[in-house]
Amino acid sequence: MDSAGNVIGVFGGSGLYRLLDEVEEVRIDTPYGSPSAPVRIGEIDGTRVAFMPRHGDGHDLPPHRVNYRANLWAMREAGVTRVIGPSACGSLKRDLAPGTFLVADQFVDRTHGRPDTYFDGPETTHVSAADPYCPSLRETLLGVARELEIPAVDGGTVVVIQGPRFSTRAESRWFSGLGWDVVNMTQYPEAWLARELELCYANVSLVTDYDVGLEDDPAVEPVSAEAAFRVFSENLDRLRALLFRAVPRIGPQPDDICAKARASAVVL
Repeated sequence: MDSAGNVIGVFGGSGLYRLLDEVEEVRIDTPYGSPSAPVRIGEIDGTRVAFMPRHGDGHDLPPHRVNYRANLWAMREAGVTRVIGPSACGSLKRDLAPGTFLVADQFVDRTHGRPDTYFDGPETTHVSAADPYCPSLRETLLGVARELEIPAVDGGTVVVIQGPRFSTRAESRWFSGLGWDVVNMTQYPEAWLARELELCYANVSLVTDYDVGLEDDPAVEPVSAEAAFRVFSENLDRLRALLFRAVPRIGPQPDDICAKARASAVVL
């Protein structure tokens, strides 16, 4: 596929199944099977955008069944070098209220059994995961959020659970006690696979609820899928506004830690 030009990839999370009105639909075969949906390619203010709903067009793929490897591979084949991955999340801190955006700079993987690397051998490759999110993409998203007066937190740790169940109270209190900020089901291995492919990747975590470990406060609504989707829907216009203003400001991939991820990773 022709990869000329600057193409920005966007994964749609729960509730974000459509971003662009006029698109070219491209079906891409990958060595890792079928992606969640065709790649939809369009433009925002002259910048080419490739969009894919990570859970499928009908939200028929739960988090543990998403083919993350195929999704990232398809994005790269569509010419994408820089990716934004919005996601819904639960808050592990009282000062992160529903409706807050958090631009993560770290993740903690608590998933299991998900195919999470492109390097299954025979070549041994160890890509550094110290700083898994693209710093320049994060800066752009945070700057636009400030312009739009969207409450956005600079940095934070997202702990990624297997799903599809939510956490128990004990698990949630454990995560909170360790100092982590939000809990989500899709950031791993999505963010990590982008780095293995030397793509820039940034996350916007939209807080939809207080996680169950904070529910000793009677004012806190118990976590449920219905409540989370309602808050996400209520904030969808703000997320779209953020993406539509940020995307045209994202230039071509620089010679950064993302683009050079594999430079010293191969064991000879």
